[in-house]
Amino acid sequence: MWAFSRTTAYLVLILSGATAWAQDDALMTRGTYLAEGVVACANCHIARGDKGQPLFDRGLSGGMLFDDAAFKAYAPNITPDPETGIGTWTDAQLGKAIREGIRPDGSLIGPPMPISFYRNLSDTDLAAIITYLKAQPPVRHVVAKSVYHIPLPASYGPPVAGVKTPAAADTLKYGEYLANIGHCMDCHTPRNAKGMLLMDHLGAGGQVLKGPAGDVVTPNLTPDQSGLKTWTDAQVERAIREGINKDGARLQPIMAFGWYKNISGPDMSALIAYLRSLKPQPFADRK
Repeated sequence: MWAFSRTTAYLVLILSGATAWAQDDALMTRGTYLAEGVVACANCHIARGDKGQPLFDRGLSGGMLFDDAAFKAYAPNITPDPETGIGTWTDAQLGKAIREGIRPDGSLIGPPMPISFYRNLSDTDLAAIITYLKAQPPVRHVVAKSVYHIPLPASYGPPVAGVKTPAAADTLKYGEYLANIGHCMDCHTPRNAKGMLLMDHLGAGGQVLKGPAGDVVTPNLTPDQSGLKTWTDAQVERAIREGINKDGARLQPIMAFGWYKNISGPDMSALIAYLRSLKPQPFADRK
């Protein structure tokens, strides 16, 4: 009886370990897909050369400058380097930074980090992205501190918890979820003079962004004549994946097509379906 009980306990431990490994593997797979796909972490956080070219060998060690009238912000090092990156941050601290914009020291993360959209990240997808980030090679890279010429909010809202990933079968809700965590509307919605998103013009474009290749005016993503109304789904997909618009012209970074190309077929279909569901809005000049 003792031998049976000891063997049974041993098998339970082995099976528990196997389950944990399977869970970790699933999180890593999902985290890799998200971070290197629709969330496109590297689009901002990858180290870049003098001409804005990605330096893939230096990973997510940051340094990209976002030079705007409202701020001069540098993308931080999010590799697990203990001195210049996130190596000493706990999973909980990293999750709070991503979803609530609060660093471990209590300070607030400012724009262009799209916290208001990352608040929609589900608990499991957040855990997956954290798993991915913690698995990246640590790179020592000191990044300059960001300077803001506008007051930052006291917070981005109450603590976030208990968020579930929408069922993929609910195409529009899941497509909206993907658009949120892909922060599409953070760039493609006009802002007022104070830099606030004009949510009643969701997706109407018109922002002027300083990308690695120069100024970019964001296009209208709504199904208006000045937006996607005359585009086929295939043309929208090509623009997202390849950076080529309806007329065959090349789009410019800061659009993350270098990572959006990894979005799965079903997810791309859900995302496009959501864009088709937006209220048609005329193209909006920056206010």
